[in-house]
Order: sequence, then C-alpha cells, then structure tokens
Amino acid sequence: MEYRKIFDTIPEQFDRYRPRYSKDLFDSLIRAAGIGPGKRVLELGPGTGQATEPVLDTGCDYHAIELGEHLYAKMREKYGNRPNFHIVNDDFITHDFGTEKFDIIYSAATIQWIPEAVAFSKTYGLLNPGGTLAMILIDGDYKSPNEALYDDIQKVYDAYFKPEVLYKDMRGPFDYRHATDYGYASLERRDFHGERVFTTDEYIAFCGTHCDHIVILEPYKTKFFAGLKDAVDAHGGRIVFHDTYTLYLAKK
Repeated sequence: MEYRKIFDTIPEQFDRYRPRYSKDLFDSLIRAAGIGPGKRVLELGPGTGQATEPVLDTGCDYHAIELGEHLYAKMREKYGNRPNFHIVNDDFITHDFGTEKFDIIYSAATIQWIPEAVAFSKTYGLLNPGGTLAMILIDGDYKSPNEALYDDIQKVYDAYFKPEVLYKDMRGPFDYRHATDYGYASLERRDFHGERVFTTDEYIAFCGTHCDHIVILEPYKTKFFAGLKDAVDAHGGRIVFHDTYTLYLAKK
C-alpha cells in the first residue's frame, strides 16, 4: 500500500470524524495573507474539506490538488457547484502546473507527507512574489483533562497497538521550521486553542481515521478498538481533547 493514500480508503469516515480547525486561526490566516476575491489560492491535499470552507467562502479563486481518488470525488460532491472551486486529482510531487502561479498556498497537515525539499522548493516556485505559504497542524492533548482515562488507554496501546508500519515510518523527516532553508524570507508561528468532546463511539470512529491505526494487524486490531471502547465506557463514556492549532506563515 502507498501510505500517502491510506486515508483514501475511508472517505466517509474521514469526512465525518477528522477534526476541523479553529475559526480564529482561519480569521488570522485570511487577514495575514489577504485572501479574498482576485487572489489565487492552492490547497495541498484537502482530504474532504476539513480546512476548505473558510477559504473558499472568501470568494477567492480556489484551487486544490488531491492525491486520493475517493477523497477527490468527495470534494467534488461537496463543493463542485461553487463557481470559484477548482480541483485536480493528481500527485503534487509530479504534477505539472505549467505557468500557473498562486498568491497563497496552504496545507492542513498534508505537506508533511511530501519530501521536505520538494515541498518547500516547489511551493516557493509556484508562489507569486510576496506570496504566502501557510501550514496548519493540530496537537490534541487528552492526557491533561482525563489523566486516569489516559493511563487506561495507554495500557490498551501497550497490549494491542501493532500496526503494519508506524506513523513515523510512513513518511520521511519533515520540519515545518525549515521553510527558510529553501528561500522563504520569513517564518512566523501562531498558536490557537480549542476543545473537542467525544462520546465513546465518536472517539473510536475518530481513532479509526489515524493512518497507523488503519493498518493495525489482526487479531490485534479488533482487540485494540474493543479495549479503547471499554476504557472510555468505564470513565463515563466521554473523552475531552484540549487542542492546540498551529499556523506557520512563510513569506516569499
């Protein structure tokens, strides 16, 4: 399996349970990059649109490139009637953009799946002078608000988390802070905060969208998800995440 396409195996579950991002983050991005009518924007690997609508709703000239065929189809289903929406189903690494240029290129976690030298060099070449590369990621902390539950969940991981390949081995090394090594003039980090609350079933479904959880081998996979369910049920059927949403802004 090509691990970059692993999310393409679960488009409906991915669409329903993958996290959306902070409104404050998008407000900050839109202001900082000047996103709006007349601006050409490219989103890398939008998945099923977790980070799409706030940008698309500005009336910008929105473009996206999505590797997964099923994720691409879901994007077309959701946004294909928008006049400012354009998407291609292809690999950013090899896609020929011809003479196209963009004012803003952004990614919600996807860019880390692209080799660092390609990601930064190619986005730099595709941006107009003064353009912005925006990179968004999320860090979900469920230890602080649920310490006893966290400990029980770790016991489940210790016993049954046997993926075919670990997340760190699915992709090469990538450091968001290296943008300035590839020509970008500046890099700024902005953090925003939020909270998610899951029921047991929602949490199990969400965990089923993690790339290295999808490839847990049997008989461990069934035992792993059953163990997670038992752990959350034993703590009231509820789990809280304290989220940090990070926005990196690199300027050409």
